[in-house]
Amino acid sequence: MKGELESLFGSRVRWRLIKFFILNGAQQYSSKDVAGINKLNAKEVGQLLQQLVKAKFLIAVSKKKTNVYYLNKKFSFYEELKDLVVKSNVYPQCESLTKVSGLGDVKLALISGIFINHAKSKTDLLIVVDDLSRAKMKHLLEELTAEMGREINYSLMTFKEFKYRVDMFDRFIMEIIGQPHELVVNKVAPILKEIRNAKK
Repeated sequence: MKGELESLFGSRVRWRLIKFFILNGAQQYSSKDVAGINKLNAKEVGQLLQQLVKAKFLIAVSKKKTNVYYLNKKFSFYEELKDLVVKSNVYPQCESLTKVSGLGDVKLALISGIFINHAKSKTDLLIVVDDLSRAKMKHLLEELTAEMGREINYSLMTFKEFKYRVDMFDRFIMEIIGQPHELVVNKVAPILKEIRNAKK
């Protein structure tokens, strides 16, 4: 679906900007901020922002001699675009998640929240991992933020911590496993089965 939408809206960059402003509708951003957060070419972003202002999708105002841009929620097709953004973001559309298994000795990677359009979830991404590469984790979060259009709410823990919290019937873990989610990496199937049985 994502490729189809990129083609429909003319380019990957244009679609990423539309998605970014839809998902961050209450915020104002400079052209530099938009390019940095979304890992895009600054010159191309500047041109596209002007086009989106001309189309009345965005509103531009000057602050301290710098233009900042924000979503025009009165745009004629705002609700329709919002629906498209939600549908396009749902897993497995997110390509960057394939890199989760390379972060270290990953025992469990679970997604919820923005990845499956479940707003009530306490986290978007739970990773249980030993020997974590902090550099790779930082890079992955940057890519996910750019791809999904907003900051990712994530939780990290070692296997020892995870097992301890499971044994203590930790509320956070119980709620995550009990709510809608998808498994990206699962090397702890027996433990998850125990949690589900305990909730019955």
